[in-house]
Amino acid sequence: MKTVLIVYHSQYEGNTRKAARLVARGCAGIPGVSVRLYDVHRERVPIGAVERADGLALGSPDYFTYIAGDLKQFFDDLKIAEWAGRKVTGKPCVCFLTHGGGGGGIRSLNYLAEHAGFTRVAKSLVCEGAPSGKAAEKAMALGRALAEAVLRGKRARRGRKP
Repeated sequence: MKTVLIVYHSQYEGNTRKAARLVARGCAGIPGVSVRLYDVHRERVPIGAVERADGLALGSPDYFTYIAGDLKQFFDDLKIAEWAGRKVTGKPCVCFLTHGGGGGGIRSLNYLAEHAGFTRVAKSLVCEGAPSGKAAEKAMALGRALAEAVLRGKRARRGRKP
């Protein structure tokens, strides 16, 4: 069984949490893939969980065209773990962002994912407000794309990401 971590920040029962659950539903719909959600506003992600994971979905609300600080802390934790020789890089990922009228924070999220050594395997999702209708379908499709990449064994490589 392959494992996908959904790592996101949601201060309340908000739009980013809804998007994370939709991405998780898309992943879990692919046989052979299990999902674990981590809301970094409530708990830090154990580095061992990242090492064991086969792929990650990374999500944040947009805060003035940047990601949530708790998700940035996750990336800092990854870099410290990498320096210590832990195997936290080389995994496929997808990124998603919710916003209330901006959306520019997706550039920061994509940049951090790339520099953390992940390969984005699908176009990032930027959702204004709560994901519903086509946005909900796209969130689930994002999860399916990640799960399928994990099952294919897609690994990160340094250089330009899709």
